[in-house]
Amino acid sequence: MLNRHVSIFIGGTLISLGLNLFLTPHRLLDGGVIGLALILRYLWGVKTGLAIILLSLPIFSAVWLFDRRMLLNSFYGMLVSSLLIDVLSPLQGTVQSPVLFGALFGGLLVGTGVGLMLRFGTSTGGTDLLAQLIADRFHWNAGILIFVIDAAIIGSGSFILEAVQLFHTFLVISAVGLSTSLCLRKEPESA
Repeated sequence: MLNRHVSIFIGGTLISLGLNLFLTPHRLLDGGVIGLALILRYLWGVKTGLAIILLSLPIFSAVWLFDRRMLLNSFYGMLVSSLLIDVLSPLQGTVQSPVLFGALFGGLLVGTGVGLMLRFGTSTGGTDLLAQLIADRFHWNAGILIFVIDAAIIGSGSFILEAVQLFHTFLVISAVGLSTSLCLRKEPESA
């Protein structure tokens, strides 16, 4: 059985590999704070992990009021995944893949990383943390909430994407939402 620290490291590594090997080389977006950080990277060259940390701070401040345990676990998850994203950024361009494969496989890696972290009570912070807080309060599926938030952010960031990139970016968030939801799916209880 995985413990929280191992799940954070594995989840952060999967997210980092998905971004660095598959999404960034094709200038694709994810949703949420990661998507906003990628927009900053594509526009001004800001380090993705650093941007995630800075963009997540206001959300962490708001969550502090509702669930401090979730906040502390997620802050740790956000720091680990953000550092891994920047540490592994030299891997960008080492895998040559068609954009369709990059969108789908990158999305599956990112979503599995996010889902693994959510399954163990942590997240990468940002809108994942917000979705997890809402899901816990209203008993909704966090993966579906993440998908809705991601679609809204990508829609607002579409000004930097060409039509082909926008199409593939929606494939990314679909793959992220699917793999996150599968990771969070409850196992049927055996009799």
